[in-house]
Amino acid sequence: MEWVNETLVREFVFLSFSSLAGLQRLLFVVFLLLYLFTLGTNAVIISTIVLDRALHTPMYFLLAILSCSEICYTFVIVPKMLLDLLAQKKTISFLGCAIQMFTFLFLGCSHSFLLAAMGYDRYVAICNPLRYTVLMGHGTCVGLVAAACACGFTVAQIITPLVFHLPFHSSNQLHHFFCDISPVLQVASHHAHFNQIVIFMLCALVLVIPLLLILISYIHIIFSILQFPSTLSRNKAFSTCASHLIVVTVHYGCASFIYLRPKSNYSSSQDSLISISYTILTPLFNPMIYSLRNKEFKSALHRVIRRKLSCHSINLNPAFSKK
Repeated sequence: MEWVNETLVREFVFLSFSSLAGLQRLLFVVFLLLYLFTLGTNAVIISTIVLDRALHTPMYFLLAILSCSEICYTFVIVPKMLLDLLAQKKTISFLGCAIQMFTFLFLGCSHSFLLAAMGYDRYVAICNPLRYTVLMGHGTCVGLVAAACACGFTVAQIITPLVFHLPFHSSNQLHHFFCDISPVLQVASHHAHFNQIVIFMLCALVLVIPLLLILISYIHIIFSILQFPSTLSRNKAFSTCASHLIVVTVHYGCASFIYLRPKSNYSSSQDSLISISYTILTPLFNPMIYSLRNKEFKSALHRVIRRKLSCHSINLNPAFSKK
């Protein structure tokens, strides 16, 4: 990382919440509660899927990976943001900013490709149900997750150096609450057009390619569902896809607004608001969308709770366990 020593800027200052000085403690409490709820619900999803054998299927394996991704995704952004809400000076080192951007891009891009993998899982389940266990075996699922992570890592490995190789002399004030691409580029002293074109193209590919794969999957899914003989079976098939479609719409809608706009339309206030939605609110709603609407998951959760309570009662009553 020789480029760290070539810049005059040693740290960045976040200004996103500077205009809300009187509300920062209230925002800290609200965001902390939302963050803890997000961690708790995703942890419940992961533990339920691990502990209940009925959920050891490709769909729930991918859902568990998605929940892990969202725990890591929020951990990169929210704890630092919470500390800054209580701090007088909201700073991050130059290297820390680069690491935060790299990790955020890695997890965010992997998330996009993981949603595409979940779309493929729904395609196989509905269009090829008899071959589902063969086409979506354990090796295939692990391979899809590994491919999603590899794509995310590659994109982050390219974009982060392109951003931080730029000279930073004039300003170190970021009108944001974390080191995202647009706010950091805004304070660069010189904008290399080649860098900006490469960054835009990579962001477009990360969004367009998975979205196209999802659209292709759902075109086949819709045609297959329309051929089902009964309305009940059609409704059941649509309901299995509804949760995924809601998450896809929110994720790609927010990401497209942030990363595919012309530079002239950049607005720090709009970006901060949209960023709050996909770094705090979306990870909060995703577990509820996937689990609370899913009867199979709720039944599995009840079984896990009953087993744990039963084991706990036996441990508390040694005489009963001896019998």
